[in-house]
Amino acid sequence: MKNLMQSIAQSGVLVPCLARQNGERYELISGHRRKAACKALGISTLPVIVKDMTREEAIITMVDSNVQREHILPSEKAMAYKMKLDAIKHQGARTDLGKESTSTQVAQKLSVEKVGDDDGVSKDTVRRYIRLTNLTPELQDMVDDKKISFNPAVELSYLKPEEQDMFLEAMETAQ
Repeated sequence: MKNLMQSIAQSGVLVPCLARQNGERYELISGHRRKAACKALGISTLPVIVKDMTREEAIITMVDSNVQREHILPSEKAMAYKMKLDAIKHQGARTDLGKESTSTQVAQKLSVEKVGDDDGVSKDTVRRYIRLTNLTPELQDMVDDKKISFNPAVELSYLKPEEQDMFLEAMETAQ
């Protein structure tokens, strides 16, 4: 954030934010950090492009812009992938035929592949990141702080929350 603030102070906002109209208000889709930096610098206006988008398109765009950040925590990437996957599933849902007529497994497989393709990773990597959303907040923090590596964290995500808490207690006891 400090680097972004220095850049904006020297050169201004070089890349406009993106927003969509949501009823009477505008919803910021990308550029939250730029907005916060401007606010901290006392800058009251910034360039914004307003685009007509559905809620799902806005979520997908927001996730795509956040995942491209240079430094993104594993928990942030996990939540971003999950949000994008949910939005893609909702976007492609067929409501005219009823739930029983569409193959959930096929739709999920194609959606996970799309998320992976968009970010240049395999569908298995996407699935493994999404597994991190099943970790307790304490374990997610440990993954973000590099106290637990990614692969063991994915394995821990299959434990129930109570079992994850027991694991944390055992770690603390054993140091």
